Amino acid sequence: MDHELIIETEGAIRILTLNRPERRNALSRTLREKLIEAFLDVRADPAIWVVVLAGAGDKAFCAGADLKEGPAASGRRDLGPMHAAAPLLFEVIADTGKPVIAAVNGAAIGGGLELMLASDICIAAQGAKIGLTEAKVGMGAAYASVVLPRAIPSAIALEMMFTGRLIDADEARHWGLVNKVVAAEEVLDEAMEMARTIAGNAPLSVQRMKEMARKSEGLPRAAALRLDVGPNPYLSEDRHEGARAFLEKRKPVWKGR
Repeated sequence: MDHELIIETEGAIRILTLNRPERRNALSRTLREKLIEAFLDVRADPAIWVVVLAGAGDKAFCAGADLKEGPAASGRRDLGPMHAAAPLLFEVIADTGKPVIAAVNGAAIGGGLELMLASDICIAAQGAKIGLTEAKVGMGAAYASVVLPRAIPSAIALEMMFTGRLIDADEARHWGLVNKVVAAEEVLDEAMEMARTIAGNAPLSVQRMKEMARKSEGLPRAAALRLDVGPNPYLSEDRHEGARAFLEKRKPVWKGR
């Protein structure tokens, strides 16, 4: 139980690996709590600029909620995630303020797809199955029900939700859910390469872009253009460093301040 989430750091990159391969990395209550804590730590740590979210094993990225811990197993009444006192995992991920890359090495079902939707960029394995099967097991997909129809054409999203049909990584890429499809053994390497590229840019600029993009969703254009959220790169030391490095034809040394 102490190893359900593996936390590693490479430079400014935090790698979080769901480590329940025997359960297809299903989201137990403990794993959800550990993920929330890990992302809150990322949010508070100025030395971490990018997150890679991965799944252990070669079968699945995440198979969704662990049904062995559901109300049918415990006998308890469950009003659903929107009635929980604790913050919702997927909202915490989406609101982290730093880029999150999902390295989808295998199936991403239910909560696994919701992890993808909460992330900013997704690298998926060729042939990985992706979808929502909540209607088949009497659950609700609270996060995906809102976010998926905004991420892809509504008719496709509703079909996926109503029928429980799984799509493969290539179709997911066609609809814009996935940035890149690679061989399964290359998924983490590809995600890390993208993370290193992002971490090579000015962190405050990247964080500002994410905050503006996320928090302007749904706003009229005029209101969105006047939005002022996230760190202000215009007043940062890094802005001056970027200009100096460009003029001196060298690689900038970012400080994140």
